[in-house]
Amino acid sequence: MAGDSRAHMDHSMEIGVLPREMKKLPRHIREGKIATDRTRLITEPVKKPRQRYVQKDGKCNVHHGNVQETYRYFSDLFTTLVDLQWRLSLLIFTLVYVVTWLFFGFLWWIIAYLRGDLIHGDEEDWTPCVENLNSFVSAFLFSIETETTIGYGYRVITNECPEGIILLLVQAILGSIVNAIMVGCMFVKISQPKKRAETLMFSHKAVVSLRDDKLCLMFRVGDLRNSHIVEASIRAKLIRSQQTKEGEFIPLNQTDINIGFDTGDDRLFLVSPLIISHEINENSPFWEWTQAQLEKEEFEIVVILEGMVEATGMTCQARSSYLDTEVLWGYRFTPVLSLENGFYEVDYNNFHEIYETSTPSCSARELAAGGGMRDRLLLPHLSLPTHTHSHTTKSHHQDLLCTPDPLREEDGEGGGGLREGTNGSAATLGL
Repeated sequence: MAGDSRAHMDHSMEIGVLPREMKKLPRHIREGKIATDRTRLITEPVKKPRQRYVQKDGKCNVHHGNVQETYRYFSDLFTTLVDLQWRLSLLIFTLVYVVTWLFFGFLWWIIAYLRGDLIHGDEEDWTPCVENLNSFVSAFLFSIETETTIGYGYRVITNECPEGIILLLVQAILGSIVNAIMVGCMFVKISQPKKRAETLMFSHKAVVSLRDDKLCLMFRVGDLRNSHIVEASIRAKLIRSQQTKEGEFIPLNQTDINIGFDTGDDRLFLVSPLIISHEINENSPFWEWTQAQLEKEEFEIVVILEGMVEATGMTCQARSSYLDTEVLWGYRFTPVLSLENGFYEVDYNNFHEIYETSTPSCSARELAAGGGMRDRLLLPHLSLPTHTHSHTTKSHHQDLLCTPDPLREEDGEGGGGLREGTNGSAATLGL
């Protein structure tokens, strides 16, 4: 019986039937024992999440440590006070006034004590420096009345006290300086345009697809407010570690991504959402990157939108970033602009929506060589793999021909592609 059972097991394995114990294993483990390209793709380790250089909300994820020359912060005290957190700013604002009042109140009390006003203040023939100042509390109240110019009329300085007149002038001048600094800091802090950037939106994903037979990297920006950003401009940086030919390792090296600086397309009229496009040409850092290489590389794209707030005239800056896992190859943005009765309607429900479209998986350099589009025109009869074939085989054919996948073309035309066709003007404007 044991021999028959073993023979039956061997026969089952020969014809491709797994034993009962192996059927209980997960599918990716069972298929991982078969040396095929598809299995290698399935068992390939997933990329670990990378640390962002710039957060999605625009905050730079960089902390400065071991700063020895801290005195430089006090050389620009006004900016230091403005950059403090709100709770620290309010604490310093309160402490400065309280300490100033206490300091000058102590000086008024010292004058009254040295002149003997605290002892002889109630005598009728005695002329004090400050009338009705007979304790430290009353001196403190007189200091507050002097600096804030409240003037209740109960405590007044007399003309028989020259030192009091000098102290009054000094406190009035220093009090005006303190008011100018503190009120100025609070005004600038309140009117900072940082919160204006909260209504500037960036798409969650960036995409790579064809535009006019050229590969382009694209992302979308929008403004939720009716008051516009004046003189808006946008730029992008590629953050990626690099090693030079001499062996020097440069962490987080910054490379400029041209998004229309030479043509003026980086100057935006941000009335409705716009799709910002970077043409991948010979000057682009993505010139030789294929779809497979894009999925393997570790990088981050930082985008910076700058402009003046129309209401205040102050400069505003909004930032965001896209990790390598957030750059999708072969997708486009769903149009959000439609023409209504007498106005254009922006549907922000579709602001982050994308759809799959026909895109060659080769690099822009290979595409520019002419092979991709020429093969697409000369070999229309070539049937690419159907849905029953593996993803690896499909990618292999695309790499050979550098042509878009017809299956992805069907998906694009059935979804967002048809919408783009019906809204031709919006798509042309990148909306």
